[in-house]
Amino acid sequence: MKNHTTVERKSERELVVTRTFDGPARIVFEAWTKPDLFKRWWAPKSMGMSLLSCEMDVRVGGKYRFVFGDASKPMAFFGRYIEVTPYSRLVWTNDEGGEGGPVTTVTFQERGGKTLLVMHELYPSKEALDAAGTGAADAMGETFGQLDELLVALGASGRS
Repeated sequence: MKNHTTVERKSERELVVTRTFDGPARIVFEAWTKPDLFKRWWAPKSMGMSLLSCEMDVRVGGKYRFVFGDASKPMAFFGRYIEVTPYSRLVWTNDEGGEGGPVTTVTFQERGGKTLLVMHELYPSKEALDAAGTGAADAMGETFGQLDELLVALGASGRS
């Protein structure tokens, strides 16, 4: 059975994306925190973009920087990690907007070898969320499908 991604606007400032993954929280968490794994699933293939660079210092106060697109039109996303609890929780800022982007919290809850992932974005204002829309969150269905494929590949290879 295929896992389903839900995207829901919970309030004027909150967007929540939820999905269950077939794999333990430890491996799903590592796919979010190890650059070599993250690069394999994060950019939606249908958009014709790739992750050109991926820098991650996953610790409290550590920074990240992702560059998407192609060499002629790169787009950078960056911020800092404000909470890192291995295998259960990540919280980071999204600083590329200049006027205070959303704070993203991702939780990983393992149940019977599967992981319930909840990604919560809290925007500084209703206007900021309205401007962002749900396009990126809607693309998470494809992106999370790519993470599903990675988890299968990791399970098949015996990597942990």
